[in-house]
Amino acid sequence: MSAPLRVIARSAEPRSAWALEQQGLSPLLARLYAARGVRSAAELDPDLRHLHPPAQLKGAEQAAALLADALAAGRRLCVVADYDCDGATACATLLRGLALLGARPEQLDYVVPDRAVHGYGLTPAIVDLALAQQAQVLITVDNGIASLEGVAHAKAQGLQVVVTDHHLCAADAEGQVQLPAADAIVNPNQPGCAFPSKALAGVGVAFYVLLALRAELRARGAFEAGNQPRLDSLLDLVALGTVADVVPLDANNRRLVAQGLRRIRAGQMQPGVRALFQVAGRESERACSQDFGFALGPRINAAGRLADMRLGIECLRCDDPARALLLAQQLDAINRERRAVETDMREQAELLLARALPEGAPPPALALFDESFHEGVVGILAGRLKDALHRPCFVFARGADGRLKGSGRSIPGFHLRDALDLLAKREPGLLAKFGGHAMAAGCTLDAPEPARFEAALRAIAQDWLPPEALARELRHDGALGAEQLTLAMAEQLESQVWGQGFEAPLFVDEFELRDQRLVGSGHLKLRLRQQGQDFDAIWFRRADTLDGPRVRLAYRLQRDAWNGQARLQLLVEALA
Repeated sequence: MSAPLRVIARSAEPRSAWALEQQGLSPLLARLYAARGVRSAAELDPDLRHLHPPAQLKGAEQAAALLADALAAGRRLCVVADYDCDGATACATLLRGLALLGARPEQLDYVVPDRAVHGYGLTPAIVDLALAQQAQVLITVDNGIASLEGVAHAKAQGLQVVVTDHHLCAADAEGQVQLPAADAIVNPNQPGCAFPSKALAGVGVAFYVLLALRAELRARGAFEAGNQPRLDSLLDLVALGTVADVVPLDANNRRLVAQGLRRIRAGQMQPGVRALFQVAGRESERACSQDFGFALGPRINAAGRLADMRLGIECLRCDDPARALLLAQQLDAINRERRAVETDMREQAELLLARALPEGAPPPALALFDESFHEGVVGILAGRLKDALHRPCFVFARGADGRLKGSGRSIPGFHLRDALDLLAKREPGLLAKFGGHAMAAGCTLDAPEPARFEAALRAIAQDWLPPEALARELRHDGALGAEQLTLAMAEQLESQVWGQGFEAPLFVDEFELRDQRLVGSGHLKLRLRQQGQDFDAIWFRRADTLDGPRVRLAYRLQRDAWNGQARLQLLVEALA
C-alpha cells in the first residue's frame, strides 16, 4: 500500500542561474542552487562573519549576563539535556564552551532524563536530580520552553533557570502562549523574537548563548586584548546536532554546518566525533552532511532510545581518544540492537495495517499501537510509515508508567503540533500532554484509547488535507548527461551542504536495463547503460525487480568506496 506519486521537476529561474554562474559557480551548481531559491553566491558564503548576530536573539544577552555573574561567583551550573542527538550535542557544546569561557570543572555538571522513567523536558523530578548534585543554576538545552511546572519547582527551590530551546511555546485552552517563569529564555520561536532564523536547532541556540556570553565577558574585561577563547572548535558538534535534528537548513544553519564539516575534513574534531566516524565506517576527511543524518546521528540517538543518553553525551565531551572509541563502540552496538527492534516493530505494523486496511488508499492519517512496541523506537517507525504511505502517522507504545506514549511524523500541509492542540480541545480528557513541531510531535494519552485518538486525528486530517496533498511528490532536478555521470561529479555534490528544506540533488534519466538482482534483505542491485557507458546502481528496500528493457529512474549520485577503491554508484529513489 502506498500513496500515488507525482513526479515534479524543480524550476530554476534562468536569470538567477545565470547570475550565479557569473559569480563563479559551475553551470550545474548554479542550476541546482537557483532551483532552491538561492539568488546570490553571497548566500553560499560559509564565513562566520555572515552569521546573524547573537544580539538579535531575544534573551541571549540576558542569559549571558546571568551566566557571567554565575561564573564570577563560582556558582554550580547544571545543564539539563534532552535524550536525542540535538540535546546531546547541545549539552556537550555548552559544557565544553563554558569550560573554554572560564568555568572550573567543579562548577559544571549535567542531568538528562531517562525517556522511560522521567519523560521529556525539565520536570520537577529532573529538578530534584539537579538539586542532589548541588546545582545552583539550571540551563536547559533543547527543552524547557513548555516546562512550566519544572521551572516553577526549580524557582521555588531557589535555583536560577535559563531556558534555551527551539521548540514551540505551550498555550492554554484559549490559545494564549504560556512561558515558564525562568530568569532568562532564549528561543528564536518565542513571542517577540525578531531573530531572522527560526530554524536554529537546540544545539544552535546553545552555541549562540555561548557567543553572547563571550561578548559579555569581553565587555567586562575578562580577556586579555586580542586573546579571547575561540568557540569555532565546537562547530563539529553544532553541525552534527543541526543536521541530525532535521531542522530546515536556511542560510544561517548552512553556514554552521559548512564550518563544522570544514573542521572535520581538516581533522579538527572532538575525539568522540572522530570515534563515531570510525565505528560507522565513514571517512572523516570526506565528511558530508549525510554522514550526520544517516551514520553518526542514529548512533547517538540509539542511546536515548534503548539505553542511557549519558553514553552519547560522555562520548561527545570525552577528551581521551581511547575512552571515546570505547563509548562509540557501545553506541554502535546499541544502534544495531535498535535496528533489530525496529525491524520487528515494522513487521508487526505491516500486519496491523494489512488487517485494518486490506484494500484501497490509506486514510488521511494513521495511529498504531501494539503491546510489543518499544517506546524508544516509536518515532522511527512513525517516520518509516509516513514515508511509505505519505500520511501523518502516530505510533504508540506503553510506557513504564502504564500510559500510552506516542510519537508522530507528518507531511507538508499538516502541522502536527497544531493538530494535537485542536485534538485536545475536541477530545477533552484524552491527552495528558503534547508538544513538538510542524513535522514531528509527541503526546501521552491520559485515557488508553488509541482508536479514539486515531479517529480524532483522521477527522482533523480530513478537514485540513486536500486530495492533492495526499499524493507523494518527487521533486527532481532534471537530467544529467552521461558526461556528468562521474565520480568527480558525485564527490563535488557530496561536498556541498544539503539537508531538510535544502534537499540533495535528485536527477531523472532513462537507462537501458542491463542486469538486476535482489541482494541482502530486500535491496535491488542494478546494472544500467546510457550512451554506451555502464553504471552500477542500488535501490534500497526494493524487493521487486523492474520490467525492461528501458527504465526511467529518479536517482542521486553517490561515491561508493570498497576495499580502498572509490567508484560512482547511482542511488535509485523511484521509478519516474
